[in-house]
Amino acid sequence: MNIKEILAKLRDEGNFREIPLETRGDIVDFSTNDYMGVADDTELQQRFFADESAKKIPMTSSAARLLSPRQIEYLNLEVFLRLLYSKYRGDDTGALLFNSGYHANTGVVSSIAANDTLILADRLVHASIIDGIVLSRAPFQRFRHNDFDHLEALLEKHGGERGNVLVIVESVYSMDGDRADIDRLIDIKRRHSNVMLYVDEAHAFGVLGPKGTGLVAASKAPGEVDIVVGTFGKAAGSMGAFAITSGDMRNFLINTSRSFIFSTALPPMQAAWTRFTMGYLLTAERRRAHLAWLAEKLNAVLRKYSPVSIEVSHIQPLIIGDSKKAVELSNKLLHIYGIKAMAIRKPTVAAGTERLRFSLNARMNGKEIDELDRALADLLPVINQ
Repeated sequence: MNIKEILAKLRDEGNFREIPLETRGDIVDFSTNDYMGVADDTELQQRFFADESAKKIPMTSSAARLLSPRQIEYLNLEVFLRLLYSKYRGDDTGALLFNSGYHANTGVVSSIAANDTLILADRLVHASIIDGIVLSRAPFQRFRHNDFDHLEALLEKHGGERGNVLVIVESVYSMDGDRADIDRLIDIKRRHSNVMLYVDEAHAFGVLGPKGTGLVAASKAPGEVDIVVGTFGKAAGSMGAFAITSGDMRNFLINTSRSFIFSTALPPMQAAWTRFTMGYLLTAERRRAHLAWLAEKLNAVLRKYSPVSIEVSHIQPLIIGDSKKAVELSNKLLHIYGIKAMAIRKPTVAAGTERLRFSLNARMNGKEIDELDRALADLLPVINQ
């Protein structure tokens, strides 16, 4: 492996990545996943630390969860999540914390699919799910994105080859903002007794569904989805992730999930902050409605410049189709107009679908989208020459 040659090739293709500089305060930022504007809400932070007891919570766990002497903040958050989701799933609901969405997906998938399981995953599921599949060593196939006829065809052809079939989707996809049809998936599961259904709600949690609990909770039978994964590092303005399962599955994961067993636990302070922000998110209907309005406004703008249709969502892409042009447009937006929207290139997206990804923040007022419209009108004719 010649590292210099690999790096040179990446630069030549426009696919070389660098850690960006810290965003200035006067930049309009369409690049973060702080969908609900919680991460930069200083009023929430002040309310949290107004409680003197919060200032005494440790900033580190100093141990894996199974060794940590302090558990109260983790248990408080897990009980909160269990009670929240039991309203939709029933009494046999368990919740387990992980350090990140990556830890959750690699740990859960590799544990539950390790023995006598076939995995069928949507072609666009996140890299963390793919890595969990690889770690499981289970046979797997991908079905075409959101094509549930293709999923059913694979189930008919291969569903009986192993004891169990694990079907994995995301409720909202991170690069296009489009959604899976959870009710259709539940119908499919009902016709196949050996299917387990796994839904990653990373980009729906906090934003969609009843009180922001996600699209599974909004479905007709939430309890029939076996695993729901959500993250706190996006709409919740914190860090970490969780899996909602049955009680027995929670115990199984505690005993088998390597990313849970062998990772130093989240700081107790982080878990306490997450519990606090969750209390806010459950009541933030006005902010969710404003975010939906922003999504409609952004969609009306991007449709003018997009060669393909775009879903109305808090995540929306502008397909450029070329890595170098995507990087050039991103750089010009930032340095000329003060608008930050990152270029997304292969292998994150397929070659030919390179894009700018726009994610919305509920603290925007809409003028930012008007500024983006003017900037794209000026820049795209030059970029596409």
